[in-house]
Amino acid sequence: MENFAWEKLQNGSDIRGVALDGVEGENVNLSPDIAATLGKAFVTWLATKASSSPTDLTIAVGRDSRISGPALMKAVMEGIAATGCRVYDFAMASTPAMFMSTVTPGYTCHGAIMLTASHLPFNRNGLKFFTPQGGLEKQDITDILALAKQGNFPQADAPGGIEARDFIAVYAEQLVNTIRQGVAHPDHFDEPLKGLKIVVDAGNGAGGFYAAKVLVPLGADTTGSQFLEPDGSFPNHIPNPENHGAMQSICDAVKAHGADFGIIFDTDVDRGAAVDDQGNAINRNRLIAMMAAVVLREHPGSTIVTDSITSDGLTQFIEGELKGVHHRFKRGYKNVINEAIRLNHEGQESWLAIETSGHGAMKENYFLDDGAYLVSKLLVELAKTKLQNQSLRDLIAPLKEPVESEEFRLKINLADFKPYGQQVIDQLQEFAAQQPGWEIVPKNYEGVRVSCQSAEEDGWFLLRLSLHDPVLPLNIESNVAGGVATIRQKLVSFFQQFEDLDLGDF
Repeated sequence: MENFAWEKLQNGSDIRGVALDGVEGENVNLSPDIAATLGKAFVTWLATKASSSPTDLTIAVGRDSRISGPALMKAVMEGIAATGCRVYDFAMASTPAMFMSTVTPGYTCHGAIMLTASHLPFNRNGLKFFTPQGGLEKQDITDILALAKQGNFPQADAPGGIEARDFIAVYAEQLVNTIRQGVAHPDHFDEPLKGLKIVVDAGNGAGGFYAAKVLVPLGADTTGSQFLEPDGSFPNHIPNPENHGAMQSICDAVKAHGADFGIIFDTDVDRGAAVDDQGNAINRNRLIAMMAAVVLREHPGSTIVTDSITSDGLTQFIEGELKGVHHRFKRGYKNVINEAIRLNHEGQESWLAIETSGHGAMKENYFLDDGAYLVSKLLVELAKTKLQNQSLRDLIAPLKEPVESEEFRLKINLADFKPYGQQVIDQLQEFAAQQPGWEIVPKNYEGVRVSCQSAEEDGWFLLRLSLHDPVLPLNIESNVAGGVATIRQKLVSFFQQFEDLDLGDF
């Protein structure tokens, strides 16, 4: 491993790599040997942070349904145990459950590792790390990879024990109690979802437990639930609430079975989305709006932190209808969560940090991006509205949604792409300021956002630089038919002057 490129495994605040052969041009760089070394490096890092010996630590390890998961997990656990650290083997788990193991009495692990690559293809895998303070930051991952590269780990006289634990049942019971207490049903407290048909689509990821271990004990009818069995080849659809095919699948299931509600998770359950009783998707701006309605009822006037690509209609809904504050920040779930934490520290109350992708975190739940917890909060509202003979849709009835919305990805054909991308953004800001009816949006934290106010445009666009890839994502929305094309046409002539910008089909 002397010349191994450890730094290439870093993906922001976690680790991702190629774990299986089978895709041309993608060589394996996350093998069991590498995984074992990463386990040792995490123990070494954690012991230093805790001013403790590895033999005094306990670390929990879990995985999603990926084909490479069992072999990598075995290697990680053996690597950890080799340092003398105690290991809890959680087998199939979810990313939020792994964090909860660090704060749940009776477990209270010093650290936890989840093997997952979220919604990425079958050949990928990765590691997410947790302590009782939350998920690790980007610099923490850099430090762990530096320790892995050095390869200087503590050696124990005897390996630590590896003990199997069924923690997903403990985590599920926490969700069950959250829903029971939230609904406080006057007639059947223990089964507040009785009489409701709710279908779950786990996409063959790790979220199948939610149907049997959460919904059934609460009295729900889960007939019609699909793809609950873990299968790392993902034979039915990509386990990703942002994927059109995946959302269409759960919408169709709700309509086919006459369900009251539908739920879909990504592979490791840190993201979720929903479907109403008419088969309409509750994701992206709708999911944010519905969660904002719930939160601002509980915490009036507080701040909702979102990522940068949320719509103007969402701002109008949060601030005009709900009388809250919409703080639009940068893309990236850690960015959104950390911004909400920062606002709270500075005295600006924020109870919800949520990204358009479905990553949502609540102050009441450790600011953990937990798809199952978010969905559970919606189920509380579903049961309450049924008691009042109302519809969950009523919560977001005033939300104004765009007529058209598109995202384009403009590729930068340069190795050193960030300075070039910033140059494009800077010049676009100058160009936009000179266009009639265009206005630079203030308080924008990422790229340049422009309001397009003419009657034939009536929308906005945002150009930003991708965090990791040589790409400039461009989001355009309009409240009139043909508005996106009108805005796009003005931008084409601007972008054509940049020789190293690949406009593709733009």
